[in-house]
Amino acid sequence: MRRLFSPTEAVAVWRDLCKFVEREKRRFMLGYVYVAPGRFALQERPVPTVVDARDAVVRVTLGSICTSDLHIKHGSVPRAVPGIIVGHEMVGVVEQVGAEVRTVRPGDRVTVNVETFCGECFFCRRGFVNNCTDPHGGWALGCRIDGGQAEYVRVPYADSGLNRIPDGVSDEQALFVGDILATGFWAARISEIKPDDTVLIIGAGPTGICTLLCAQLHGPQRIIVCEKSPERAAFVRRHYPGVEVVSPEECLPTIRRRCERGGADVVLEVAGSDDSFRLAWECARPNAVVTVVALYDKPQVLPLPEMYGKNLTFKTGGVDGCDCAEILDLIAAGRIDTTPLITHRYALDDIEEAYRIFENRLDGVIKVAITARR
Repeated sequence: MRRLFSPTEAVAVWRDLCKFVEREKRRFMLGYVYVAPGRFALQERPVPTVVDARDAVVRVTLGSICTSDLHIKHGSVPRAVPGIIVGHEMVGVVEQVGAEVRTVRPGDRVTVNVETFCGECFFCRRGFVNNCTDPHGGWALGCRIDGGQAEYVRVPYADSGLNRIPDGVSDEQALFVGDILATGFWAARISEIKPDDTVLIIGAGPTGICTLLCAQLHGPQRIIVCEKSPERAAFVRRHYPGVEVVSPEECLPTIRRRCERGGADVVLEVAGSDDSFRLAWECARPNAVVTVVALYDKPQVLPLPEMYGKNLTFKTGGVDGCDCAEILDLIAAGRIDTTPLITHRYALDDIEEAYRIFENRLDGVIKVAITARR
């Protein structure tokens, strides 16, 4: 004869079942996965754990979508590994740390650096962390290992890859520190901007605007932004009224008219379009600095006979995340504010719609913030 549970026993069994379900839920999470070229999918994955003594596990509280994620989706990043969770723009709370982690502890709010770097090799010791020689260095998160468009992310080399967010700085204020803001900060730094310079920034996408904000820190005489999208040009005019905005067709004539030295003193190329590289060096004065921040889908041409005698210095930018602590201090001091870039917000559950909006540049989107799972 089948034995029936007493009310007390039934409650105890129900509680045990609920605990089991909760434990199982904590073992798995949602993540947005690079399935194959042209295809991402939202999947359940195991929650990451500490693998190396230098690791930390971070609970992602806010993330974003980067144009580089789209490059992965469309097969333009050969080193991207199918099956990884994408995403490299995120902030969160430290949940676990390895035995050798010293700079952060569970409960800390942190930014996550897109670049993984050891902090000890020849390049890291000199501040060129983008060139870290460690086999696991470089762009790993969301490219070669699981990234942050998920509920949790494992961060290697946590002492160099995480920065504590100062009290009073919100997640939205800190969201872009580890990627596009670090990119713009480094690009402005290596461009040697001086107080009497005219600076031309080509491209007013998210990275272009971050580059603009960081160029302003150097106090040049004039900043001109070249942007072909009427919506993005209007965004710059609305939020940064002291900046002149021109279309690509107007750019070269405007530069020649405004610049008594025959061109811009510094050009930062952030557009990465078919014609923007040529426009960059054409608009530069002789002996100018041209900093290439953009990524290109195909090789660019240096027409040396046409450039002969200009004596240009070309520099290539990158996400050199050695300045994240300084950037966070500038945000805390009110000198950098990237929150206007966040024009849309979606929960992780709705990330496919967020990608549709961002990829197709719909509804005036600049950047999308991905909030925690509902």
